[in-house]
Amino acid sequence: MPTWGQILAEMVNSPSRAANGGPDCDGVRRKYLAHLHDLTGRAAIVYATAFTEPKPTPPAALQVALGDLQGFMEAVSGTTERELDLILHSPGGSAEAAESIISYLRQRFGHIRVFVPLAAMSAATMMALGADIIVMGKHSQLGPIDPQFTISTPEGPRSAAAKAILNQFERAKRECAADQTALAAWLPILRSYSPGLLSQCESSRELAEQMVKGWLEQYMYRGDLDAAAKASAVAAWFANYDNFASHSRAVTLSSAQENGVKVEPLETDQEIQDTVLSIFHATTHTFAQTGAGKIIENHLGRAYITMSETILVSAPGQAQGPQAGGRTQQAPRSERRRQGRGQ
Repeated sequence: MPTWGQILAEMVNSPSRAANGGPDCDGVRRKYLAHLHDLTGRAAIVYATAFTEPKPTPPAALQVALGDLQGFMEAVSGTTERELDLILHSPGGSAEAAESIISYLRQRFGHIRVFVPLAAMSAATMMALGADIIVMGKHSQLGPIDPQFTISTPEGPRSAAAKAILNQFERAKRECAADQTALAAWLPILRSYSPGLLSQCESSRELAEQMVKGWLEQYMYRGDLDAAAKASAVAAWFANYDNFASHSRAVTLSSAQENGVKVEPLETDQEIQDTVLSIFHATTHTFAQTGAGKIIENHLGRAYITMSETILVSAPGQAQGPQAGGRTQQAPRSERRRQGRGQ
């Protein structure tokens, strides 16, 4: 199996070096994407962000966002296959954006297999649960899908799970009802609750669970006699904050299988495992060697790559993406400002 270091060596020693003499990030990455397509006969798309890289990219710029739909439109363009292999590496983001992306992909592909080479968390877990089958390695992880809220406090913004906020409010009610002097301790916390916050917490939790339940019933469990019951149980398990106590808690291959998710081990097919991990290693090297923060790319070389100030769009047969310019489409000034702020 090509390791992280071996893929880097391949990039460094490639005859097709970048224009600046750096590693051939794009050429190697695209070589393995094309090879995955050759192995399976399915369309192959990688959707990955630099969230595990130690570089100062604004967190919001790395999250699942509605603008990613444009990237998927670019990556789907030119494909004729009706089955898709989606390689997914993301910290999550907007559940509504995930819904739009899955809806779009489902209109185009009759069968979707999601590979998780390392981590697909939160809204990215929701996307994975919109597949027909998930493929995970022994090291891979999904995560809880309970919504997160950011609250402004005198000490600065604080993030918390929707269920944690609801649990805290119920605790405040109990303690204040039992001892009215406890109100003085609770008031500073309760003042940070904006109007509608508790209702938003409840609605967001219900939305995430119902969204995933619908996908599971329609796709992963279609044809099963007890599809509705299976979908309901799996969606409720992933959405229940009390099952995990942390939004970053790993859901491993074995725990996903134990809770009824249709997951296959990546290690089952050695050649596919090698190819998927080579794509992933090449993608992480691209993040490390360039300013790229998000890559959406297909096996034909069609890519939509976002950076801190620019969006790079490259088509098959054209120059490379983030390392050599390629066909570079600079975003409008307002978009560049938005990308720079990571909003």
